[in-house]
Amino acid sequence: MTERLRIVIPMAGLGSRLRPLTWSRPKPLISMAGATVLDHMLSMFQTVPNRETVEFVFILSPNQEELIKDHMTKTHPRQVVHYVTQSEMKGQSDALWSAREFLHGPILMIFSDTLIENSFACLENEKADAVAWVKAVPDPRRFGVAEVDSKGKVIRLIEKPSDLNNNLVVVGCYYFKESEILLKAIEEQVERKIQLKGEYFLADAINLYLEHIALMRTEMVKVWLDAGTSEALLDTNRYLLEHGRANSENSALPYDIVIIPPVFIHPEARVSASVIGPHASIGAGVVVQGSIIRDSIVSPGAHVTDAHLEGSLLGYDVVINGVSGKFNVGDNSWLNS
Repeated sequence: MTERLRIVIPMAGLGSRLRPLTWSRPKPLISMAGATVLDHMLSMFQTVPNRETVEFVFILSPNQEELIKDHMTKTHPRQVVHYVTQSEMKGQSDALWSAREFLHGPILMIFSDTLIENSFACLENEKADAVAWVKAVPDPRRFGVAEVDSKGKVIRLIEKPSDLNNNLVVVGCYYFKESEILLKAIEEQVERKIQLKGEYFLADAINLYLEHIALMRTEMVKVWLDAGTSEALLDTNRYLLEHGRANSENSALPYDIVIIPPVFIHPEARVSASVIGPHASIGAGVVVQGSIIRDSIVSPGAHVTDAHLEGSLLGYDVVINGVSGKFNVGDNSWLNS
């Protein structure tokens, strides 16, 4: 790879499947396993060739820019990021079209609720014109799949196939050696009004793209995680804690708390007379007193007192007192018995 790579992350959208957490906070800034979803995404790209020269392109909705920029400035100050606003929610292809100023040469594109564990070192000497990352699943019918020929060349993408014959699900991560060709396909897609319910889907643009290039191949993904729904967020939190994101063994903890690993407890959290874990993430500035917290995410600044939480998601600066059960509570909310 000789040209500078840009990693494009479309993250505009309402995050409706994660409400109420996303009423006041963009989905990439939701807390999970000791960091934000965006932080975990950025850590995926350590194996990208010439990582030090990589630039990011974030495609945002109008209300996201201030919070995303502030987070990047504080947490990833050395990273070069180009910010683009998608003024209307007209689909994935429209998002990329809105960022066309920055799409030239090679790009790696990944959707903002997709987390994968995979090496990108293969891009160093990539021969194909494009790559689609895929994962074999038992039942692909609610996903999009890549149809390939006998030589492994992608023929087309099929959205929500009706049978189980092809189980290579596209996970939402693509490489394009020449992004200008993809933009031409998107332009053709819009001219031909290839859309569904008013949105231009990237799969349709890629199928047009495949008509103009020599080769798109697939790359198998080892681990595919999702952060797009409340259930998926907790599932991914569990996986991350079980695979290196827990810190309970390294924490200096008070004598009056019981830890059931794996858990993450931020050094700036204050926990007393409580049972934490398994699979609990406790953010910065959190105060927990006299409580039991299992299989839950407690975002920074929350206060939890005399509570029993399991399978819960607590937003930033939430106050919980004297309750027991499973809760999904947005930022700056109060919940008392």
